[in-house]
Amino acid sequence: MGKKRIVKTSETEASEGAPKAAVAAARPNDTVGQAPTGAKKRFELAGLYIQSTYNNTKAVLTDPHGNALAWSSSGSLGFKGAKKGTPFAAAKVGELLGTKAQTMGVKEVAVVVNGVGSGRESLIRGFISKSIGISSIKDVTSVPHNGPKPKKPRRV
Repeated sequence: MGKKRIVKTSETEASEGAPKAAVAAARPNDTVGQAPTGAKKRFELAGLYIQSTYNNTKAVLTDPHGNALAWSSSGSLGFKGAKKGTPFAAAKVGELLGTKAQTMGVKEVAVVVNGVGSGRESLIRGFISKSIGISSIKDVTSVPHNGPKPKKPRRV
């Protein structure tokens, strides 16, 4: 992988050659398959899905149909190792998603929590700090009812 060369041409040479291709800058909130018009979608209601493990906390903001609008995690904010699973890191994730939700015009969210990590409540508190209402909180953490089959006894 060598250095990239930048070749500068004067405007007269560029106009004589092939026509230039129009380059559109990709915007993060534009929908796929739609021309970038600069108008962002606005949502009154949204869903917030939280997955909190012992090692990390992830959250996804979705529209009412379940399509992802924004996401964040403790690791994506720069926390490393054991610090990713802390309530402080989860609160920062909640604040970041709260600001993203505010820019989209979200007024109310339904929260779905999954996992047993320590960042469950603190992520919701960080999200609430951006003055967005919560309509419901649902816990869908799976609970083992009998566990796996035990190992067979060792034969010697």
